[in-house]
Amino acid sequence: MSLEAQRAHILTGRMYNDLTDELVAARQRAVLLTNAYNDSFGAPQAHREALLRDLLDNVGPGAHFEPTFRCEFGYNISVGAGFYANFDAVMLDGARITIGDNVLLGPRVSIYTSNHAVDPAERVAGACYAKPVTIGDGVWIGGGVTVNPGVTIGDGAIVGSGAVVTRDVPARVIAAGNPARILREITEQDATGWRSDVL
Repeated sequence: MSLEAQRAHILTGRMYNDLTDELVAARQRAVLLTNAYNDSFGAPQAHREALLRDLLDNVGPGAHFEPTFRCEFGYNISVGAGFYANFDAVMLDGARITIGDNVLLGPRVSIYTSNHAVDPAERVAGACYAKPVTIGDGVWIGGGVTVNPGVTIGDGAIVGSGAVVTRDVPARVIAAGNPARILREITEQDATGWRSDVL
């Protein structure tokens, strides 16, 4: 089966064979491209964004990953304008990872779409499945957070450091913990009046 046919199959959420030659080669390509991107730190932003466009499905203007960034395939990842990931971001993108505009990831954030079969024999044989992850606009995800398969994080949400996100997080809330739970809504009282143009 061709890589494109396998990608289409995986995106349906059905079990797939993680060990096919085509998927192994796609992972190798991602390693080479992420190495090139990570090694380009300090190069002009336009050059770095061009490297990201070779790796990812969609890259908004100003998108930036601090080194080191790792992904499984890259071709299922879309990041919006003003996206910023601090160092050691990891994205397993068997399924789609869609990240909105002006999203901030703290250090060592991991986003997983892929999961292995529960049955040991199937797992050893390479059986996996994947569910998409969607992160809205203006989200801030603290350091050391793990986002699990199938999760949506709504616009403007904050996920506190060290959280393990196992289910959807609504828009404009603060969530934290393991598993992550909603602590409170973000309200107008959270606005301090600070503006970047006054400094």
